[in-house]
Amino acid sequence: MPFIDSKISIQVSPEEREVLKEDFGHAISILNKPESFLMLGFEDNYDLYMGGKKLDKGAFVSVKLFGSASAREYNNMTEEICRIFKERLGIPGNAVYVTYQGINDWGWDGKNF
Repeated sequence: MPFIDSKISIQVSPEEREVLKEDFGHAISILNKPESFLMLGFEDNYDLYMGGKKLDKGAFVSVKLFGSASAREYNNMTEEICRIFKERLGIPGNAVYVTYQGINDWGWDGKNF
């Protein structure tokens, strides 16, 4: 039950979204979660500012998951998210913020886990 929500400062084409979807689908295993429950959200052309300056290329990524993961797993996931954005969209890692939130109460299909 993970959800990865990405706010991205540049326009992202449907083809790029598809590649990101596949990349995140593989990456979510770092947090011991299955792709079959992964939900993704992409919001492009999002105004992002860092240090008082507007970012030409930047991303804010929020990862929410049922339960939690270890600090090492979160670190590895951040590394992979930054690699994906650099490789796929040319967004440097120093312009990517990633947050994690473990959630104990998560509902799906009319019930809670």
